[in-house]
Amino acid sequence: MEIDRNRFLVETSWLAEHLQDPRLRIVDMRGYVRTVTQADGRQEASYEGAREEYEQGHIPGAVYIDWTSDIVDPEEAVEAQVARPERFAETMSRLGIGDNHLVVAYDSHPASQFATRLWWALNYYGHSQVVVLNGGFPKWTKEQRPLDKAVPTYPSATFTPKVQPQLRATADEVLTFIQQPGIKLIDARDAGQYSGSTVRGHGRPGHIPGAVNIPREELIDPATGEFRSNAELQRAFADAHIAPEQRVVAYCNGGVAATVVLFSLAMLGYPNLTNYDGSWNEWGERQDLPTEV
Repeated sequence: MEIDRNRFLVETSWLAEHLQDPRLRIVDMRGYVRTVTQADGRQEASYEGAREEYEQGHIPGAVYIDWTSDIVDPEEAVEAQVARPERFAETMSRLGIGDNHLVVAYDSHPASQFATRLWWALNYYGHSQVVVLNGGFPKWTKEQRPLDKAVPTYPSATFTPKVQPQLRATADEVLTFIQQPGIKLIDARDAGQYSGSTVRGHGRPGHIPGAVNIPREELIDPATGEFRSNAELQRAFADAHIAPEQRVVAYCNGGVAATVVLFSLAMLGYPNLTNYDGSWNEWGERQDLPTEV
């Protein structure tokens, strides 16, 4: 199945040539998931934005979105859930991102997971005009391309959220998916969390029964920080017995790393892709849900 990667990825050379294009809105999504291993062996994680790094230098014209606060639901008990339609639309409108803009998202994460999180969130709200900068901020700076400290302001724009419910699953829905023919669950966490040898926070060890493990780092070329070729991605998913006719539901800890998997599958033309947004932050703590090690 052939699909144009340019619908999903743009290169640094392309962006450098289009910095002045009024149809673009460049979004800096830099942030962190910092982990510390406690004395009892459990791993604690903290979610952080990187606004100070943005203010010290960013791609010219880029606005900043803090993935931990700007596009999340503060009333949701599970951490880092996507913001509700009105809140999400208000953030986009305030930053000058409207219905007709092409959004270019980048970050400095080795797997571009915060940029792909914005890609997924925009698609969830019906805005498919969004691409990810291949190689992200590290590639841009390595090539010594221009940086700016000025924080741009754009006129408020009209962003119309149109929820695409098939792109997001709840825990109760995922429970019905387990072992269901035609549905594949992908765990995008590292192998230690998947196997249960590493346990994060107050969650239980292991994974959702039947899920296969495809850590999001495996979809990135470690030498360049860019997404692997379509042929390499296809092999990775074929080896895990993921087929285009299946509905694929990906999860991680907070529905962020999972979007790297979904983004990679979208580039290959897989049509039925869903993010379990609550992921292990929810599933691992709910004693009524089954686990497997």
